Amino acid sequence: MAQHIVVIGGVALGPKAACRFKRLKPGSTVTMIDQSGLISYGGCGIPYFVSGDVSEARELSTTSFHMVRDVTFFKDVKGVDVLTLTRATRIDRERKQVHVENVTTGETTVLDYDKLVIATGATPRRLGLPGEDLAGVSYVCNPDDATRIRDGIAKGEVGSAVVIGAGFIGLEMAEAFADMWGIETSVVEITDQLMPRLVSPTLAAMAQRHMEEKGVGFYFGESVRALEGENGRVKRVVTDKRTLDADAVIIAAGVVPVSELARDAGLAVHDRGGVMVDEYMRTSDPDIYSGGDCAVVKHLITGQPAFLPLGSMANRQGRVIGTNLAGGEARFPGVVGSFVVKLFETSLAGTGLSLEAALAAGYDAVSVLQVQLDRAHFYPTKELMTLEMVVDKKTRRVLGVQGFGSSGDAMVGRINAIAAILPRNPKVEDISNLEMAYAPPFASAMDVLNSLANVADNVLDGINRGVGPDGFATLWNSNGEGTCHFIDCREEADADGYVQRNPGRWHNIPQGELRQRINEVPRDRTVVLVCNTGARSYEAQIILDEQGFDDVINVQGGMAAIKKYGIEL
Repeated sequence: MAQHIVVIGGVALGPKAACRFKRLKPGSTVTMIDQSGLISYGGCGIPYFVSGDVSEARELSTTSFHMVRDVTFFKDVKGVDVLTLTRATRIDRERKQVHVENVTTGETTVLDYDKLVIATGATPRRLGLPGEDLAGVSYVCNPDDATRIRDGIAKGEVGSAVVIGAGFIGLEMAEAFADMWGIETSVVEITDQLMPRLVSPTLAAMAQRHMEEKGVGFYFGESVRALEGENGRVKRVVTDKRTLDADAVIIAAGVVPVSELARDAGLAVHDRGGVMVDEYMRTSDPDIYSGGDCAVVKHLITGQPAFLPLGSMANRQGRVIGTNLAGGEARFPGVVGSFVVKLFETSLAGTGLSLEAALAAGYDAVSVLQVQLDRAHFYPTKELMTLEMVVDKKTRRVLGVQGFGSSGDAMVGRINAIAAILPRNPKVEDISNLEMAYAPPFASAMDVLNSLANVADNVLDGINRGVGPDGFATLWNSNGEGTCHFIDCREEADADGYVQRNPGRWHNIPQGELRQRINEVPRDRTVVLVCNTGARSYEAQIILDEQGFDDVINVQGGMAAIKKYGIEL
């Protein structure tokens, strides 16, 4: 039987659901409405248009075969009717009607529906700062915002920029300003690290250091108080600690789901916003579906509601909804929270829970760090990759993996492998034996993921006792009383410079000579072992354990992690 499907929202999930349903039920009618004049665009590509990687804003709204996804496209190609500049003002569930208003003329009308899709998305979190209405201040919402920002840069109006917020959009916009345009760029973040709760302070510090090397300044633990301007245009950002010059300001303090329409209709909405849906993407009304940035779904690790505003998720959920509108039983079980962000020549990626998030969720968790080459050590284009695994101590369940490495496919490929297996509650030994495609140009014979799990296995068994680069920094900086004895387990050629620069503090005993030189190791101090990545120092720890030493610490990630972290020896 033919139906009339009404879809509220025309950016990501809405078009996907509408087109999927129309392909399955071509005899039915689909009406999609959006309060904007611009529909079906790739919002995640906005920073790359500002940077110049994407040459035209139009490309964000085209198909892979270069057709613009506008009203005519949806009508002629997809058979979907679209009403732009049309705002849904009320849902009458009893009469199954949507009240709408033309935002230009104010004209109102009513749309009858058999099934309804709420795809209202999310909106930038407003800070309500004095001066937010000044020219040059932007929330990054749509391609029109991106065009305005880029036009201002191209006209020479921007010599300095401040980004408020160190999440995905904030970091991507900071890179866009500094990399392509050479603009003096600063990031102000109210927490004490970039990507808070998503990655550990160690990985965050590595990413921060790389961005600082590229000219981006960071101010953590600061709250923006006001934006000041001259002649109607922003000129300064005032925090609780300083004043920064700024010809452009990007406010990237996160987004909030637009769920008021659903709430006013009596649908179940989360306390912090977001439409509640089941695994079929149905709301509390079985004739109304929702998803994308306006909905909350189940987190497959914690079992709690999760808000993950990503275009990839919206598209997958849209297909599920389109299938179910047509009478199918497709499911979207939930998310594990996977992400990746490009930071100049590097990437920061993760899936599942960070250590902070795991502890907050009630797990007795520990994290381990591994630094290893992303391909065979003899292959010429190898690069070091840093991975961190979060594990529940009692059950040995892997709760998440995060990493920092190159901006190529190697890093995100490892994260995607873990993301695929996380819903099955893998344990450390599952990752230790995870089958990975191998050839020297692509991986090591013992892949970095396998090695990472082996480190976790040894840590949980108590035979690898160590700290990461942050823990090393604490030991190194607090060793004024000489309570620690640092031993570099690398060969003399690698260690000699550090011995010369740190006489009496830095000692060199290559791991292969340790048994013969055991008398050089003091038994009345904490012995801290360091090598290049943590592998040889782990072997040294085993030797010292055998010889009866009971206070030995291995530095996970070794000198590679120490350098990336930014510790100067």
